[in-house]
Amino acid sequence: MRVGIAAIINNHTGMLTVAQAGTGEEAVELYYHYLPDITLMDLRLPQMSGVDTIRAIRMRHSQARFVVLTTYEGDEDIHQALEAGAQGYIIKGMPYDLLINAIERVHAGGRFLPGPVKRALESRTPDSDLSQRERQVLELVATGNSNKKIGELLGITEATVKCHVSTILMRLNAADRTQAVIRALQRGLVHF
Repeated sequence: MRVGIAAIINNHTGMLTVAQAGTGEEAVELYYHYLPDITLMDLRLPQMSGVDTIRAIRMRHSQARFVVLTTYEGDEDIHQALEAGAQGYIIKGMPYDLLINAIERVHAGGRFLPGPVKRALESRTPDSDLSQRERQVLELVATGNSNKKIGELLGITEATVKCHVSTILMRLNAADRTQAVIRALQRGLVHF
């Protein structure tokens, strides 16, 4: 995939791929070495997520510009990427000319969100943010753990887990744990 994207970019006048990374850690290292004008970032990376990679780079270079190119199309994925500092967001499989448009617009200081990405972001429910602990609980619910097991894994009481699960159900407007997991998967709150 990276080779194909690099070919598209390198065949466009005025654009050049300066480096390619396979992990978030490698992307951070290469960013500091090359200081590219635009960084294309996938959200699904081994060890360190794309969102965490964007945050790490922007901690030292607040003006760094990112276009996310990913398969993740959930509203929470988009929200998290933009919150981290991405200025563009493209779903893999969209026409490649959108990628070129996104790079040009972000390079010019703008933002690029194609229609489907805007609609997904607009569908995000207000007050649906989950705390870090609620996200941990949700991920453990998604992998089939009981409240008791989640409590053991996180070092909290079963009653505290039940409170977190209740909050998760309310924020995701879900009737039960299964529905919460389905909505979390659709929105990009959890990934497998």
